[in-house]
Amino acid sequence: MPDVPDHPSPTALVTGANRGIGLEVARRLGERGVRVLLGGRDPGATAAAAADLRDGGLDAEPLVLDVTKPDTIAAAAAEVARTRGRLDILVNNAGIRVEEYGRRPSEQPLPQWRETFDTNLFGVVAVTTAFLPLILRAEAGRIVNVSSLLASLTLHSDPDSYTYSPAFKSLPAYSASKSAVNSWTVHLAYELRDTPIKVNAVHPGYTRTAMNDGAGELDPPQGAETAVRMALLGSDGPSGGYLHLGETLPW
Repeated sequence: MPDVPDHPSPTALVTGANRGIGLEVARRLGERGVRVLLGGRDPGATAAAAADLRDGGLDAEPLVLDVTKPDTIAAAAAEVARTRGRLDILVNNAGIRVEEYGRRPSEQPLPQWRETFDTNLFGVVAVTTAFLPLILRAEAGRIVNVSSLLASLTLHSDPDSYTYSPAFKSLPAYSASKSAVNSWTVHLAYELRDTPIKVNAVHPGYTRTAMNDGAGELDPPQGAETAVRMALLGSDGPSGGYLHLGETLPW
């Protein structure tokens, strides 16, 4: 392990943390004594978000990280290795929704599929694999993948679910990317089954954020709750799950 300062407090990295659910996850972890690294691709916005948390008395720092750019991921992992020596919590929150509401699934252009998967799935895999050596150095690492209820094939096929609607059926790439995140979660949890690391996917709830054009049922602090719970999960908690507020969701 590199020669770094002793950091008795756990360290968390939250991607896409300069606004919305990611910022609230970082805030709530910080309020619980966690050292928080705010990952974001916009240096100015990320620095401003971290400064806001520090003004509130929290231990927060910006970390430039674009989940679609391998060089920034590698540089961020090297920086955390140099300054922290380990990573206790990784919250893969960064995500995009670029599809237009109202189009049929077959009308959504293929480039939007590629763009969506590049961030929502490949970015999650790339960040996780880059930071996994540091998570393995933690006493009991936690990996939280922010998914969505739209990942559930069961609920997408249920006429009584709110996902069974023209609006949400017009987001096939977003939905499929989150289903793939769930699959990645299960596979990684299996790989790490004999370690203290726990890997879970979470549905935040339909949260009022810029991604949803301000629509939703929850405010960002409420949308952050499940991710925070899983980030601070005890040793008796689940791994390889798909959860919302303690409820296991159907795949």
